[in-house]
Amino acid sequence: MLYQIVNWIVSTVGQWGYTGIIIMMFLESSCFPFPSEVVMVPAGYLSSPGYVASSSYVAEREMNFWIAVLCGIVGSWLGALFNYYLALLLGRPLLLKFGKYFFISEENFKKGEEFFRKHGEISTFTARLIPVVRQYISLPAGLVKMNMAKFLFYTGLGAGIWTLILAWIGYIAGQQQELIKKYLHTATVDAIAGCAIIIVVYILIMMRKHKKEQKKVII
Repeated sequence: MLYQIVNWIVSTVGQWGYTGIIIMMFLESSCFPFPSEVVMVPAGYLSSPGYVASSSYVAEREMNFWIAVLCGIVGSWLGALFNYYLALLLGRPLLLKFGKYFFISEENFKKGEEFFRKHGEISTFTARLIPVVRQYISLPAGLVKMNMAKFLFYTGLGAGIWTLILAWIGYIAGQQQELIKKYLHTATVDAIAGCAIIIVVYILIMMRKHKKEQKKVII
């Protein structure tokens, strides 16, 4: 059953081509529960020599690795922009109106807004590397009207790293499901650990910056 599902996904990505990657990654990056693994891993496989040499090879369905990664980033951008503008247009009034039913007071909401205004860049970047969180980090960015250039840059940077990792897993693992699972687990753990290190370094830099500013005020 699992083998048939995997074959169907690979076939679908192959049939839809690069447009299919953009559409599926748009869904993954917006509010829809659609994992990026089922898109970029097959895309990586379709760009590998292993696919060309396999019995399932279909002429003209093979992909260029870097174009596939670029399409994954474009799809992630589009999905992130969807969430950004959804929150920008509808989010704040709805949260202020119904937040109390989910234990979100207006004061807590404002604190959250202030935090994201100060640390939106690092939050946007690291969240794109963390499962589940990556789909929703664009919502607070839209709520606080994060600078669009910065939003696109940090979204693209985080999404690009994760998309590249997934495509590379598909490229080297092919259709070996146990190997894919192993690599995905390792990649996820390493990504979370990397984000933790980045956040710790960021906090230390911010603390050092704050101390310098305090010294200037005293002087």
